[in-house]
Amino acid sequence: MPIGTVGVVGAGLMGSGIAEVCARQGLRTRVCELDSGAMAAARARVERSLARGRSTGKLDDEDVDRILAQLSFTDDVADLGDCDIAIEAIVERMPEKLVVFEHLDRVVPEHGILASNTSSLPIIEIARATRRADRVIGTHFFNPAPVMRLLEVVRSIATSDDTLSETRAFGEKLGKRIIVAQDRGGFIVNLLLIPFLTHAVRLYESGFASRDDIDEGMRLGCGHPMGPLQLVDYIGLDTTLFVCDALHAEYANADYAAPPLLRRMVAAGWLGQKSGRGFYLYDNGKIVA
Repeated sequence: MPIGTVGVVGAGLMGSGIAEVCARQGLRTRVCELDSGAMAAARARVERSLARGRSTGKLDDEDVDRILAQLSFTDDVADLGDCDIAIEAIVERMPEKLVVFEHLDRVVPEHGILASNTSSLPIIEIARATRRADRVIGTHFFNPAPVMRLLEVVRSIATSDDTLSETRAFGEKLGKRIIVAQDRGGFIVNLLLIPFLTHAVRLYESGFASRDDIDEGMRLGCGHPMGPLQLVDYIGLDTTLFVCDALHAEYANADYAAPPLLRRMVAAGWLGQKSGRGFYLYDNGKIVA
């Protein structure tokens, strides 16, 4: 059945971005976030994004009003009780995700799809928290969700054909290019990306090359929009570490093991762009050193 109402659990960078994408396409979108500060920050983030669209002429006042009218926020998961799809976009840790899916399974209608924005964790493990494993699927959006065209859809061994078909149609309605991955750690993108990032961190950690030379080498030599160390900052060092640990646990391959420096930086609270310090220093999201 067509999807008309979307629930998003989590109002961080990814959750607010996913919600904005859905509201832009005329879908009724409800964001559930327990932290009032995070909720206010998410609302402001969406409003700033729409204001940029208006200032560049991509949106007019009527468009902005229409999009905002589709978007609402709540701190009660029960308000997602009429959603056709509910997308979890919280921290990349299995225990927390299982709790969310237990709640969603109780409140989302029987026909509803339960989706996770996980970038590495097994969908079938998440599905075990529900009584509808056939309606559980992975929808891995990329940051920033309003800009990045890719949607990696992850089908577990229990996901039904109908669920896959409906999710694909949903993603296409959002203007995304869909790729379908097997339910194996890292899926397609991170299975290839993480070894690249960890090797870059090890090069820097060993003193083999400077931060700037590593990043400039990949930007100018390979045409990447940003170097690997800047990309780790952008993703978040904590998120990168979570993904490393999940992939190493699944494959026992040293290419996925987190470099010691990465683990120490996370312990220090140097999480990248979002904390103001990672491999680079930031001021309001801009690199200053």
